[in-house]
Amino acid sequence: MSINAELAGGSSRRWVTIITPLLSIAGLVLIWDLAVRIFSIPRFVLPSPGAAFAAIITDWDAISRGIVATAQVFVLGFIIGAALGFILAIVMSSSRVLFRFLYPIMIVSQAIPVVAIGAALVIWLGFGLAPKLVVVAMIVFFPVLVNVLDGLRSVDTDSINLARAMGASRWRTFRVIKLPATLTPLFSALKMSATFSVTGAILAESLASTTGGLGVYLSTMQGRFNTPGVFAAIIVLASIGLLAFLLISLWESAATPWRRTSVVPRRRRYRDAPT
Repeated sequence: MSINAELAGGSSRRWVTIITPLLSIAGLVLIWDLAVRIFSIPRFVLPSPGAAFAAIITDWDAISRGIVATAQVFVLGFIIGAALGFILAIVMSSSRVLFRFLYPIMIVSQAIPVVAIGAALVIWLGFGLAPKLVVVAMIVFFPVLVNVLDGLRSVDTDSINLARAMGASRWRTFRVIKLPATLTPLFSALKMSATFSVTGAILAESLASTTGGLGVYLSTMQGRFNTPGVFAAIIVLASIGLLAFLLISLWESAATPWRRTSVVPRRRRYRDAPT
């Protein structure tokens, strides 16, 4: 098979990778619409997809302002939580004493419900941006910490000893050997946290916001028993989480080129080859 055929095959596989999720989402929306029509579900119980999308268009001014406010909380909290988790994982991996002392504390902190922490943060920090950022950062922090720690602990000791024997500094050893080992688990944690942190942003806004944000919009529509408005907010939030997941996946693909399958021409098979 020629190299051109291999490239064409790789291109078709990429298109399948892109189209398949879109078809699955379209299928889900179709099932939703058919269920509403077939079972004659009342609008106040479950609106049709058309009614939900119509609510997005009708309330776009309020929803667009909510997107900006929620995206600010989501992005800043995500960056803070990921950075703190990554840095602390590196620090803990460099010292067994710190690891044994801090790791149980990190586990206990995750056993505390976010709602309870959010209520306390409102008392301490008020209704501004700070408590919302803390809530989102806490949701991102622990998965990043655990996954990066696992990546650092899985590094081959012989490779580290060989690098040091060849005169490599600690920084070079970290950059060349340890850091690449953290990328795969790090991106796994980031992709998982991308969806969770959207939920955290909405929860934080419901606890620590009085105006603005999709969390406030969602609570307002719920209080008015406006089901299409509730599902409009759900669709927008799902889109934000999906977009964040896709962006992190693209970042992962660019940062870990060795994980992409290289195009290698296959050997030709000759029918008359000797057996």
